Amino acid sequence: METIAIALITLGGIMLLGLVTDLLGRHTPLPRVTLLLAFGFLIGPSGTGLLPEIAPELFYLLSSMALVMIGFLIGGTLTRQMLRRHGRRVLTISATMVLVTLIFVGVGLTLIGVPIEVALLLAGISTATAPAATADVVHEIGAEGPFSQTLLGMVAIDDAWGLIAFTLVLAFVHVLNGDGATTSVMLHGLWELVGALALGALLGVPMAYLSGRISAGEPLQAEALGMVFLCGGLALWLEVSFILAAMVMGAVVTNLARHHRRPFHAIEGIEWPFLVLFFVLAGASLEIDALWAAGAGLLGYLVLRVLGRLAGAWLGGSLCGVDAAQRWWLGLAMLPQAGVALGMALIAAQHLPTLGQIIIPVVVGATVIFEIAGPVLTRMALRYAGEVPNAAHSTNGH
Repeated sequence: METIAIALITLGGIMLLGLVTDLLGRHTPLPRVTLLLAFGFLIGPSGTGLLPEIAPELFYLLSSMALVMIGFLIGGTLTRQMLRRHGRRVLTISATMVLVTLIFVGVGLTLIGVPIEVALLLAGISTATAPAATADVVHEIGAEGPFSQTLLGMVAIDDAWGLIAFTLVLAFVHVLNGDGATTSVMLHGLWELVGALALGALLGVPMAYLSGRISAGEPLQAEALGMVFLCGGLALWLEVSFILAAMVMGAVVTNLARHHRRPFHAIEGIEWPFLVLFFVLAGASLEIDALWAAGAGLLGYLVLRVLGRLAGAWLGGSLCGVDAAQRWWLGLAMLPQAGVALGMALIAAQHLPTLGQIIIPVVVGATVIFEIAGPVLTRMALRYAGEVPNAAHSTNGH
């Protein structure tokens, strides 16, 4: 009984913390995502150690639930109207940013003496972003306009590009090592992408049909949550990208459903408590020792990834005729990096254990910095882009 009591007290305290961060986020330059991560870090093992030990399985469950909801909501922004207006811009800038970041990090790390296999793997990992953090900042301050739409579209597709880049890099590193695992790596990467697209489409069609026939309120909320969690569970079971599958399902629903906004409003009404738990526990999992363990490799990775993002956004934006000032801000807005990058690092460590000992400290250390500082830069970018309304200090749906 004592264990249950501690667990309930902990969950209650973390939920109430969400109210405090919401209030602070309105009156400080810090987004609530950063505040939640910082607080989690403070009470976690690397801080004061006040947070009771959380089973890894519970954290993975909560993070999966939060991320699959975020994926669904981001997919909901990919309407036909948005794609007609910003589709070319989104695809061009996101693809260019991934390619330029890959080149900057890979070549740069090699030039400063990092082994080429490690440099290539870190380059592939550097292309990943943090959809949850970026999307929450946009929604928190109620940002609206072409810049925000482009940013959300880029977040929706960026990890798909990143997954393709990482799969190709991992296969190439296997070729360099001569271990003959190239085909299996390529097939697994292909399945992770194509399987996610197929699953999202297959579930999105019946969900779009149901959404116009189930009354608003609790029945619709149960239907929306049921389909979203079903999508996440099936994706994990099939070993495909559950974020991408949820995004595709959301995109199908928003373009086919008769009352297409209803299921998204239902998810928006319940997602914030899950995000509070996710970000606090993510902050608690960050290890300050990783910053020191990574050493010079971490510093090189940080600088080169920032330069790659900025240069990629500038080049991609110039190809699409985006205003010169906004090109730089798009690069800064896409700096957050979290769970997807850590997942890639773990995959690399599974395939190449000796290299994983070098890669994981760098990626974990970078996550500490990018996940806490990144949302601050995203908010700054949205403000300088002029898309934060006068009531930007209030939230919009959490």
